[in-house]
Amino acid sequence: MNQSINKNTITIAEDYQQGWEMSLAEYERQRAKALYFSKKTYKQKAIASIIAILFLLTSQLPLLGQNLTQTIRGKIIDSESQTPLVGASVAIISLNPVKGSTSDNEGFFKIEKVPVGRHTIKVNYIGYQEQVIPELLLGSGKEIILTIGLTESIRQMDEVVITAQPEKGQPLNDMATLSARSISVEETKRYAASVNDPARAALSYAGVATNDDGGNQIVVRGNSPKGILWRMEGIEVPNPNHFGEEGASGGGISILSVNMIDNSDFYTGAFPAEYGNALSGIFDMKLRQGNNEKREYAFQAGVLGLDFAAEGPFKKNYKGSYLANYRYSTLAILKKVGVNISGDAVPEFQDFSFKLHIPTTKAGIFTLWGIGGYSTQVQEATHNSTEWKEKEDRFDEVFKSGMGAAGLSHVYFLNSKAYFETVLSLSGNFNRYRYDSLGTDYKPNTFFHESYKNYAGRLSVLYNHKINNQHTIRVGAIYSNLNFDIFSEGRDEDRNNAIERWVDNEGYSGLLQAYGQWKYRLAENLTLNSGLHFMRLGLNGNSALEPRLGIRWNFSGTQSLGAGLGTHSRNESMAVYFAQQPLGNGQYSQANKDLKLTKARHYVLSYDQMLREDLRFKVETYYQQLYNLAISPDPKSTIAALNSETGLIADSLVSNGKGKNYGVELSLEKFFTNNYYFLITSSLYNSKYTAANGIEYNTRYNGNHILNVLGGKEFRVGKEKTNLIGANVRVLWAGGNRYTPLNAEQSRAEGKAVYYENERYEAQAPDYFRTDIRVSYRKNRPKASYILSLDIQNVTNRLNMYNQYYDKDTQSLKISTQTGLIPVLNYRIEF
Repeated sequence: MNQSINKNTITIAEDYQQGWEMSLAEYERQRAKALYFSKKTYKQKAIASIIAILFLLTSQLPLLGQNLTQTIRGKIIDSESQTPLVGASVAIISLNPVKGSTSDNEGFFKIEKVPVGRHTIKVNYIGYQEQVIPELLLGSGKEIILTIGLTESIRQMDEVVITAQPEKGQPLNDMATLSARSISVEETKRYAASVNDPARAALSYAGVATNDDGGNQIVVRGNSPKGILWRMEGIEVPNPNHFGEEGASGGGISILSVNMIDNSDFYTGAFPAEYGNALSGIFDMKLRQGNNEKREYAFQAGVLGLDFAAEGPFKKNYKGSYLANYRYSTLAILKKVGVNISGDAVPEFQDFSFKLHIPTTKAGIFTLWGIGGYSTQVQEATHNSTEWKEKEDRFDEVFKSGMGAAGLSHVYFLNSKAYFETVLSLSGNFNRYRYDSLGTDYKPNTFFHESYKNYAGRLSVLYNHKINNQHTIRVGAIYSNLNFDIFSEGRDEDRNNAIERWVDNEGYSGLLQAYGQWKYRLAENLTLNSGLHFMRLGLNGNSALEPRLGIRWNFSGTQSLGAGLGTHSRNESMAVYFAQQPLGNGQYSQANKDLKLTKARHYVLSYDQMLREDLRFKVETYYQQLYNLAISPDPKSTIAALNSETGLIADSLVSNGKGKNYGVELSLEKFFTNNYYFLITSSLYNSKYTAANGIEYNTRYNGNHILNVLGGKEFRVGKEKTNLIGANVRVLWAGGNRYTPLNAEQSRAEGKAVYYENERYEAQAPDYFRTDIRVSYRKNRPKASYILSLDIQNVTNRLNMYNQYYDKDTQSLKISTQTGLIPVLNYRIEF
């Protein structure tokens, strides 16, 4: 190992020799991952940053000396029945004197002329537990609109009831017990180098790591990133990231805009019964409702693109609203106006999302929503062979990807205790990759081609009934019609570079899910959540019945214990089921079509303590028993599908593998009070699997340890102290990537990469270390707020090792590294 280079500069020819270290097709698609966050685009980002600064300097208006105020309003509901609470008391206790309001006959409240800044709200309602929402940031450019759910007390009203306040970060889904937390929009904006991306923000949570900081795919408790489920508005959606690959859960840039996202839930294990088709984690995302009383806008310019958001009412005195956001790549705009910074290989992308909220008097509430994005990167070889200095100069490389999802949701309240929710959605995603070498006649010669198209129609129905203040039941079903058109072929080094077709099929299959769950509050401080989830894949008839159970006991006003268990299943991508294995004479078999659903049993124990009202300590320990893993049937092979982060595995597989993940996680979180916060999380874990040879190996994602230290402080500045300067930092230290060591001598002899097969993922890169910072400045002016922010990922420019590979040109072992320092400057106006 005598040279270190950036991972993004490795050629396909070099990557191709990696073998199944990352699977053939997976490694070849690494070049297709036209990640915007790469060292190659540093100059691009610098220029985009300068443009943003110039925009900032030219857009400032004279400051008017007047007191700045804004409105806080929203709706108070019962957290379990979702029905409005009439007459609830809402008070801003951070003001002196206190300002307040009460909810009307539809649950709405409004508090006008509130000074801009941070405020704490307290909500009270007779027979319900008090709710406190601390440190809300109120700017002059946008109203704060809240939906606040209260939990009914189960004690008699004439008793003196003292209960602990609901903890910050508790999941929005009242059926969740543990291994879950909400992700607030403000946290997504605030965390250092999260760049408004909920997946990157989740990196700060216990048990979450990344194996490639060029993208936002995450490793949860040692599991493959492809075990993540994305849900939007209560239904599954394709991977919502630009430059995403087949079967992957992440990509280079999130399609989800903070202009659109509402507070959402993130799960790391022992999921409630309503969630299926997930093994490692769940992002349950919500789109917020637009302002239904006044029109508001937001414009943003920065490295990640130019975007514009608009929201407002359909008409006066109607509670309906619209919200929409569009973004276009900054670098693509520069290219179109003639400022071509990086030649042809400019990462171009655009995305659009919307939500229409349509309440009716008698027919319930309708919601029409959608998200979608398109991304591409093209690198074409020059048609002048005298300019070909390196091997990759003679290759054409084209990568395109996209996703979209749209749905119609309907909520109908049968009475004050029960409601039906129906969601009908259409979604799809695709990615195409072409990598061709040019001959002396400049005609392309196929090296690798792939095209994946997936479309789905889904119908979800849910019935929720709050029987009384102790019992709530929820039952539902989801049917997905899965359509696919998949193709992949390339040169096979082991077959004299002959063109090999790995998958070529189209068709459809059905996926049926049904569930029932019951929340039983045995006492004010003791809650039981239980349920069953059923899943059946029509393609091969494989099914699973999955029990779920969670219990939480608040044994004192500040401490609680929790326990959870459940069985969880996930189907493989269609490319795996239809992978073709050559039989000779142009014949193929499809040995993977009958693969079983991959399953995992989760067991979790937790302990929570509020050390003070703004300081929380938490411990979770877990054990995950994995079975029905797809592994090679060859007793000499160590191949297992769980080591892949994407969807195509061309090898023949059987569902005979097993594995396990276990560990302990510690969290110490100081909530944002007194103008500062911090979050310290630490994880010790192991992730193992047993191959066909009966030997247990590390999984590719077994980093063993993670330590996150995150914090920040806010400073009030300006004559009226209405402007804010924010400083945030995150330090991430984790175990390095696992890889299979190469046999250098044998590789030289055979002219290709040869691995020590019996040492699968036994080698480990040096520890991963990264420091991120974020600084921001918010200036509040009459009717508008201006926010300038700078995120710097990997501020020390440390090049963490990604992998090891064999370079047959130099006949040596080399290492590829991850991305270095990445600045992301952004300027935002809210008005």
